[in-house]
Amino acid sequence: MTLPLTTRAAVLTAHGAALELQDLPLPTEIAPGAALVRIACATLCGTDIEIWSGTMSFPGMLPMVLGHEMVGTIVAVGAGTHDALGRELKPGDRIGWSESTCGECAGCVVLREPVHCSRRGYGFLQRSDVPPYATAGLSDYAYVVPGAAKLLIPDGVKDAWASMAGCAAKTVLRAFDRAGGIRPGSRVAIQGSGALGIFATAVAKISGAAQVITIGAPAARLDLARRFGADDVVDIAEGGVVERVTELTAGHGADHVFDFAGAASVGPEAVGMAAVRGTVTIVGSTGPVGDPFPLSAIMGKELTVTGSLNGDIADYVRSIAFFEAFADRFPWDDLFSSPVGLAEASAKIASMDRLDEVKAVIDPRLDARVSSAEEAAA
Repeated sequence: MTLPLTTRAAVLTAHGAALELQDLPLPTEIAPGAALVRIACATLCGTDIEIWSGTMSFPGMLPMVLGHEMVGTIVAVGAGTHDALGRELKPGDRIGWSESTCGECAGCVVLREPVHCSRRGYGFLQRSDVPPYATAGLSDYAYVVPGAAKLLIPDGVKDAWASMAGCAAKTVLRAFDRAGGIRPGSRVAIQGSGALGIFATAVAKISGAAQVITIGAPAARLDLARRFGADDVVDIAEGGVVERVTELTAGHGADHVFDFAGAASVGPEAVGMAAVRGTVTIVGSTGPVGDPFPLSAIMGKELTVTGSLNGDIADYVRSIAFFEAFADRFPWDDLFSSPVGLAEASAKIASMDRLDEVKAVIDPRLDARVSSAEEAAA
């Protein structure tokens, strides 16, 4: 088989600017442990939007190809390529993949926590003007490096679900694990009504929570949260968030509070709405500064506060298993917008930045179908 030598990709060259469709080189040989994948689906994540806008940035990161939630079909593999569970991979297999890790640093070896690998590499953090160029989701083809944790996707898990599992879903499942799990009958408050917050709402309900309160905006997202198990919702636009949650819990507060929002106010609000001896889990606060709150409030309530950073390949495996087990429990497809081609990726990023949709879906293959249809019509 003749391998493609280039791939079309949507490249971010400046924060806040439209993505540029460029042709990027592909490797002429596939290294042992690596794979060349034809992208079937990429779902946009909040991190993609933060990088696009410049909210998340660091020197030398641009130009780059966005997209770190994706699945695709293997076109070619290097010698000895297998997935994280030891299954041999071959052309035609549908896979997703997590970030690359070194397996040698203290995070990998001592902590045994891949999320703390000192050389952890996301495909979307690869500059697009140096080899291996195209390793992220917003492209026709992606080169999956040898160190990336690959995962064979079962037939029963849809492309969009498997793509979301690669970051959003695994991040939520890790957070619930870090929080110590949900005791049946607990009251749970979810800060944030984006994809993570709505998925977390469903996870809390499936875990046996007696009451799930989702906090966020706009109203359409809160309505969606109700369809995913929220017993009550709180619109942040109306103010009085802590007071409202306290009222909804009959004065007790929430046994578990999860931050999937990242707004400056989530810290004091989380501590304020938490029940005595409750747990606060910080997931979404990626910004450098949040509103202050007294440590005496943590002491006085004897709160447990924990942080949770993304997720690793183990969380990815669990998130795929979650979608298999609970495929019919909630209307998962309602999280996703109708797929569009790569040429419309910029418009979808801008739409998500305006909170007009929860989870945009990019299928690069759609552009080829449109082109073929146009040629046939001509």
